[in-house]
Amino acid sequence: MIEFNDFSFRYSNQEDIGIKNINLKINKGECILLCGKSGCGKTTLTRVINGLIPNYFEGSIEGTVKLMGEEIKDKKLYDISSIVGSVFQNPNSQVFNSDSTNELAFLCENLGYDREQIKRKIEKVTKDHSLEHLLNRNLMKLSGGEKQKIACASISVANLDIMILDEPSSNLDFPSIKELKDIIRKWKFQGKTIVIAEHRLHYLKDIADRIIYMESGEIVKDYSRQEFLCLSDDVRSDMGLRFIDIDSLNHVKINDFNSYSNTIRFEDFKFSFEKKEKVLDINSLEIPEGLIVAIIGHNGAGKSTLAKSICGINKRTGKVIIDDKVHKWKKRLSSCYMVMQDVNHQLFTESVLDEVLLSMKVEDVNHAENILKSLDIYDYRDRHPISLSGGQKQRTAIATSLVSNRQIVVFDEPTSGLDYKHMKEVSELIKDYSKYTKLMMIITHDPELILNCCNYVVEVHDGKVYDTYSLQGKSVERLINYYKY
Repeated sequence: MIEFNDFSFRYSNQEDIGIKNINLKINKGECILLCGKSGCGKTTLTRVINGLIPNYFEGSIEGTVKLMGEEIKDKKLYDISSIVGSVFQNPNSQVFNSDSTNELAFLCENLGYDREQIKRKIEKVTKDHSLEHLLNRNLMKLSGGEKQKIACASISVANLDIMILDEPSSNLDFPSIKELKDIIRKWKFQGKTIVIAEHRLHYLKDIADRIIYMESGEIVKDYSRQEFLCLSDDVRSDMGLRFIDIDSLNHVKINDFNSYSNTIRFEDFKFSFEKKEKVLDINSLEIPEGLIVAIIGHNGAGKSTLAKSICGINKRTGKVIIDDKVHKWKKRLSSCYMVMQDVNHQLFTESVLDEVLLSMKVEDVNHAENILKSLDIYDYRDRHPISLSGGQKQRTAIATSLVSNRQIVVFDEPTSGLDYKHMKEVSELIKDYSKYTKLMMIITHDPELILNCCNYVVEVHDGKVYDTYSLQGKSVERLINYYKY
């Protein structure tokens, strides 16, 4: 089905090699999990299979890749797209329509299906994926996780032979991950060949037939499922891999919950799109000052809308009271900092180092370089941020936030696309820098991150605050149970 023979690829104008010496055979109907630290070459390997290399990403190639017995370099991208469907880490990068239903029809339209065929296929996939509530919606108004669901469904509609998924769960809550797991199971039952590049491993532990572990662009080990499951948690963490059983998180040390004297109040946070039903409706929220707060809730619960409102991006919304001083939305634009879910929206300069310096009140190259070293991106300091992998971009955006010297720093899914090692580095830096802020807030579906650095939880449902609690004692088990499905 897919066969790499002594294959290497180096991106143009980049010092680091993409992948090298790849020898890999993927049989029809297999589910293959690609894993490894951020930047190890997983995404590059998927780009070869779906034809983006060399049709879109240019570079030097050695060796061969065959797709269904034919040299992939001899196939046009259009022909490959009739065989291979792709879901990317950032769903915004593959959206072609403003309407969700038209997006589901888009691939079939390009492949020449007639109107009635497309209609029947959409109806079936909508039912299979439980997407009725997302039909005929403005894609730009959906959450990142909801967009990802549409992206997964859009390749299901065309009923292709090979499915390529690059970090498909990075923006999904745990119920949505269960739905994704069910979709992958159905694809596997249908005999489709599935290749998944992932950091989240727990939902694939009983689906993946083989686990391909990569380092520095090379395949280091090709495990069977049973071989991989027999590895200890310590071995997997040393490999930079995430947990495969949520109950194993019970041993994680919680960031201490210190006594506090002051609180920060959030009042009258209400927001709706185009005078429609409120997506945010919070009368009052009070949080102890100086904490690292996890904002949790399902996709579409209003978490990102809350973050944008707190930071003043959503105009004329709410007020924040710090030290008895009222901060309205305009003032919050300069007193708050937000790392967005899609960090491509906030990378502006020509180099990683300049990106960090841009956020500093007083330019301090040594301090900026130390931050880059602590996040393991110092070697990329002269690279253009857009040329980095998803995880490296994420760490660049996090670095800029940590030197911004703002009173409130909000992270929206800061560890999407990060391996265990880099998640730990990010969590340690967040803890270190929290002492310089009034409050750090983290919107996340990542229980590992929460248990490594947060000490307070705000649970959001349907645009409202459902509950708040400090993360200590029995509340740790409560959090872990929240993430079980």
